[in-house]
Amino acid sequence: MRSELSVTSTIFEANRARGAVRFDVHARDGGTRRGALHESGSLRVRFPSPEDEGLSGVFVNTAGGVAGGDRFDVEVSAADATRLTLTTAAAEKVYRAPGPAAELNIALKVGAGAHLSWLPQETILFDRARVHRRFDIALDEAASLLLCEIVVFGRTAMGERVEQGEFVDRWRLSRGGRLVFAETVRLDGNIGAKLARSAVAKGGAAIGTALIVPGDEALVEKIREASDAFAGEVGISAWNGFAMARFCAQDAARLRADMMAVLARTGAALPRLWLN
Repeated sequence: MRSELSVTSTIFEANRARGAVRFDVHARDGGTRRGALHESGSLRVRFPSPEDEGLSGVFVNTAGGVAGGDRFDVEVSAADATRLTLTTAAAEKVYRAPGPAAELNIALKVGAGAHLSWLPQETILFDRARVHRRFDIALDEAASLLLCEIVVFGRTAMGERVEQGEFVDRWRLSRGGRLVFAETVRLDGNIGAKLARSAVAKGGAAIGTALIVPGDEALVEKIREASDAFAGEVGISAWNGFAMARFCAQDAARLRADMMAVLARTGAALPRLWLN
């Protein structure tokens, strides 16, 4: 006879969400136009308003969040001379995972003279959430990229705090076929205690990263000029032809404000959903 735990595990696995979006965009008639689109499971992408030159897309997770064992895959290809901005309809919530970790896999390809802005709203982790995320980014030498991610460990305004869990974030960036950046961040076990350390987050509950390609010391200095207005900690540097800003704040609202201040210095246009 199967144990109660075995039956529960089987039911849990059968109810896991799966979602995938794959599409490409091309330059046509003086603007950016969507090509082939594939959607499956509970992940969708919508293109709310046509634009003269660029194209904007909004991802929607109809599952209402991410739980343990869920898997979501995104694959986007921006052909030469296109402009594409992507965001999410709302902050993505990652819930407690009694079993396997959730998987989020994002693959981005950007052609010559093309620009891609990846600007999702926050990813919010609840206590005992487990998630593995992977970015694989391939840029042409003449491509440009703005990629921003914010991760929140518990909603401080609701009195929530992440004590235990697992967050693994793997980023790989190649440019002209050459790997120029590789990083894996891992926070697991007693995440609350680790975030409390001065060398990690000094008690902060929100962290963020902005990757800017191309980026140089001139851009770094331009962003540093706004440092007196930052509500949290922001560090930025440039190497290998790109710039990277790191953010840490006591809560999501402060970090979001800092991220918006940095993006303003880059000249980036924020998605309308960020301004609501």
